[in-house]
Amino acid sequence: MNKKKWSATAASFMLAASLSSVVQADPQPKVSKDSLDGVFYEIYVNSFYDSNEDGHGDLNGITKKLDYLNDGNPNNKKDLQVDGMWLMPINPSPSYHKYDVTDYYSIDPDYGTLEDFQKLTEEANKRDTKVIMDLVINHTSSEHPWFESASSDPDSKYRDYYVWADEDTDLDEKGPWGQQVWHKNPNGEGYYYGTFWHGMPDLNFDSPEVKEEIKDIGRFWLDQGADGFRLDAALHIFEGETEEGAEKNIEWWNEFRDAMKEADPNAYLVGEVWDEPEVVAPYYQSLDSLFNFDLAETIVNSVKNGIDQGVVPAVNSTDELYKEYNPNKIDATFLTNHDQNRVMSELSGNVDQAKTAASILLTLPGNPFIYYGEEIGMTGEKPDELIREPFRWYEGDGKGQTSWEEPVYNTGDDGRSVEAQDKNKDSLLNHYRELIRERKNHVALEKGDLQPLETDTSQVIAYSRTYQDETVKVYHNLSNNSVELSVGKKDKLVFTSEKGTKKVQSSLEVPAHTTVLVKSK
Repeated sequence: MNKKKWSATAASFMLAASLSSVVQADPQPKVSKDSLDGVFYEIYVNSFYDSNEDGHGDLNGITKKLDYLNDGNPNNKKDLQVDGMWLMPINPSPSYHKYDVTDYYSIDPDYGTLEDFQKLTEEANKRDTKVIMDLVINHTSSEHPWFESASSDPDSKYRDYYVWADEDTDLDEKGPWGQQVWHKNPNGEGYYYGTFWHGMPDLNFDSPEVKEEIKDIGRFWLDQGADGFRLDAALHIFEGETEEGAEKNIEWWNEFRDAMKEADPNAYLVGEVWDEPEVVAPYYQSLDSLFNFDLAETIVNSVKNGIDQGVVPAVNSTDELYKEYNPNKIDATFLTNHDQNRVMSELSGNVDQAKTAASILLTLPGNPFIYYGEEIGMTGEKPDELIREPFRWYEGDGKGQTSWEEPVYNTGDDGRSVEAQDKNKDSLLNHYRELIRERKNHVALEKGDLQPLETDTSQVIAYSRTYQDETVKVYHNLSNNSVELSVGKKDKLVFTSEKGTKKVQSSLEVPAHTTVLVKSK
């Protein structure tokens, strides 16, 4: 959901301290970590590719463009070679973003049918590409039949699916961002609870019936071919800013995880817990991955300012913290997502900096998530519609180009399109393709630990990645100038993102905005 990052208040740190003592009574089931590893691509389906010329992107459009994402041939250099995709909500909804669901068991008609979804997952699996769904279960739409029944009939069997005020309720209570959370019932007497908006009534997870319903929904989509879920607003199932609420959240996610892993041991569960790392950490008791918002901000700010803001310490501190709760944890790393200004806008359109940001993301531990269009440098700033604009396949119009919204930022005449960048070997798109392949070529970049490397300048981010007998040293020059670094005399230069890199004996010259990989012998 669209929400701002909470500030680090004293209350937040008190909560983090209390959660550090939560006992992991239900440890993560042992699942092969290799089956969950990979590079993921986040897709707002409405904007991606239109297969039937109605202006809306759809599931069949993604199927048609699977070869752009992963064509199944590792020797071909014209696809991104991603290992999975995250589909933003695809259930029926009255809103363009579809984060308010009216039917959890079907596909929004603008996007297609259940059969289309099954076809997509089948074709993706042929390419060893996972498909995970956005599962929005903190709340439903106020137009969901459950809520319409519950709000109009106090004796409805769905009444207990939602949270209703009683005589002791403070109707002026505010949420964590100062928002109104109690809303007047539009269909009868009383008030109901909705964290985000009156059109999104919260589900009542104190109800055993709700919990069973949600587990049934998860099983249903795994049966349809989904490989897992991105869990929206995982912090807010209960009031996650309180100790009691956070503990109840973790208990629920343990229960949900167990049900999903029983249905599919390799189901991948990645959660959205947008808060300080100390608050995020306990959720690793329940989930495979959690988005690392703190690290994302550190990466983008480092690139933007040309000075390392502490990327390696941020990685290692969260790694140590998260492993206390789950030694098999997989960090979900990213630059920006559908709730934030696009990274290219954050970098003021600087392509060199965008390449460096991508290089950092794709050489760090964890599962990197790429927001659609990031790889071609799409721009966009709030409001949300403008950070979810139609993906640019062409400089102008063409087959499959979506038109559900008139673009403001990405108009197709500025080189930010697949068409413009495909044949340009120095384009941002081809940089992403190349870096993903380098990640796959070196097992240390996919699975290795991370150790800092000392340099004489804060304009360089440097670290080594080691897995078994392979060590790769990584150097990112954030500056506008060439830098000279000291390396091992026998170290071998195996990759440079830009021309001009030179290694002579133990001296390594790295051009401006260049990433270099050196292999230790």
